[in-house]
Amino acid sequence: MHKLLNIFIFISLILAVFACGNNADVPDVNPYDRPLLEVENMVTLYSDSAKVKVKVEAQRQLEFESGDSEFPEGVYVEFYDENQKISSTLKANYGYYTKKENLYKAIGDVEVNSFENDEKLNTEELFWEPDKAQIYTDKFVRIETGEEILLGEGLTATQDFSSYKILKPTGELSIEQD
Repeated sequence: MHKLLNIFIFISLILAVFACGNNADVPDVNPYDRPLLEVENMVTLYSDSAKVKVKVEAQRQLEFESGDSEFPEGVYVEFYDENQKISSTLKANYGYYTKKENLYKAIGDVEVNSFENDEKLNTEELFWEPDKAQIYTDKFVRIETGEEILLGEGLTATQDFSSYKILKPTGELSIEQD
């Protein structure tokens, strides 16, 4: 009886080894592409020499294995000057951060307010590069200044919105002459 049990185990092992061979019918397993981490009421501070330069807030942040983050309920960013005062803000209905490129993308009713110049930018999509301290878009832009409304397509600007350039201005423009 003991020999019969040993033979049965041996045959079972042989069958198991042959059953583990290449099987072309087995589908490839897709990597996990859902968030690894979900954070509520997230706040991230960017600082230099112990001084806060940027504050990023979101009601909800989803972080992925790649290090990328999604802000499905919107994103709000405050940019600070050298005196630790808010120089400008950025808010949008949706945001995405790509870690590999260190690039933020703001989408949907994007608004940038410059407190130094009392100007406001509106667009539907805007990119922010923290390393270059720059924001830009190739979409339609509307800028309200104290005296006029500027329209155009595409924009490059400093992240504090203290200086900017509309790439393709449209509409009526005011020109001062000496």
